[in-house]
Amino acid sequence: MSNKILLLGAAGQIGTELTTFLIEKYGFANVLASDIKPELPQSNALYEQVDATDYNAIESCVIKYNVDTIYLMAAMLSATGEKAPAKAWHLNMTSLMHVLNLAKEGLVKKVFWPSSIAVFGETTPKHNVSQSTITEPSTVYGISKLAGERWCEYYKEKYNVDVRSLRYPGIISWKAQPGGGTTDYAVEIFHEAVKNRSYNCFLRADSELPMMYMDDAIAATVQLMEADKEELVSHISYNIAATSFTPEILAKYIKKILPDFSIEYNPDFRQKIADSWPSSIDDSAARADWNWSPKYNLEEITREMISKLEDRYAINS
Repeated sequence: MSNKILLLGAAGQIGTELTTFLIEKYGFANVLASDIKPELPQSNALYEQVDATDYNAIESCVIKYNVDTIYLMAAMLSATGEKAPAKAWHLNMTSLMHVLNLAKEGLVKKVFWPSSIAVFGETTPKHNVSQSTITEPSTVYGISKLAGERWCEYYKEKYNVDVRSLRYPGIISWKAQPGGGTTDYAVEIFHEAVKNRSYNCFLRADSELPMMYMDDAIAATVQLMEADKEELVSHISYNIAATSFTPEILAKYIKKILPDFSIEYNPDFRQKIADSWPSSIDDSAARADWNWSPKYNLEEITREMISKLEDRYAINS
């Protein structure tokens, strides 16, 4: 009998596309999608409604479907988490502890858990931030991710749990709606550019942040999970990078394709979060340990996003 992957948080921004990718790679019968929602936006997956904070519900799925590997993608992101800090902490930390304990008990063999550039803070260097640096986050999301990294390290060292993680930068995608993150302006801007030719940005024009196209994020995730355990010598949670840019620079790239596009800047509470994060990331450890390398630069991301969204809104109009 083939072992299966359980993906918790399959209805989220990354979970939506990761589910499809895993099914294409490993087969429909070997991927179980789950979320707290009654059903997935897409219907091409085995699905169970599961609350990621309910240990018994996760354990039941693991046993029922002979789950070998868990991808824990359920989380409350930075901007949303600041509006409900206790709820964000509960979801982000309880779900991780459940999955780590299932691995500790030998019910699953391998775990993927996403960290984030949110582990960095105002005291972190701004440019080309190294793998091991100052991590003093100022958001509940970042605090939960930093604590999660330490718990993953603890379970690896004390219980020999095979847990792997990436510090995702901002993720840009067209298939799912933004999930409440500070970097989500870089998704919203494309939707508004295609639909309305204008965008009201919630960050300053000069707010430079690390970003990545979804296809690269998915590829990095699966490459890490398929890497030889013995090669992953550097860290539990790897820095990964692709490109960095500001809203002003992104707007210029959009205008190359949509010349009548315009942008205004009205920073809100998310500006303070963005200011606490680095503008560029050093991912040399990931490149050395498992040959990570992105494929999409900003020009390619812009062209792909506009093309895909023009097709989507033409169909739906």
